Amino acid sequence: MEAAPLDKRVQFRRATLVDDGVAMAEVWADHGHPVWASKTPISDGERWNAGAVGATVTARFRVRHSAFTAAITPKDRIVCDGQTFDIYGIKEIGRRDGFEITAAARAD
Repeated sequence: MEAAPLDKRVQFRRATLVDDGVAMAEVWADHGHPVWASKTPISDGERWNAGAVGATVTARFRVRHSAFTAAITPKDRIVCDGQTFDIYGIKEIGRRDGFEITAAARAD
């Protein structure tokens, strides 16, 4: 099986704590420059929570290995095509070939 082409530009985001005058608030900001990635949808689903339905979309992103991508953690987020994904897992592909990132986003 051939790997999907790296045809999407993704932006990683990282949270920082900022004092908003009342308390420390978490603020998400772009982290680094956009990188090329492939995106493969792997599932979608609905969650029932407190009487409301929340739809999610899960995808796998593949990115090339670099010092920058090696420092990405599940605490970061990915933005692709205007949709923000929370990272759930990161695994190395081959020996410094790249990374496979599993992430989910709300579809609603």
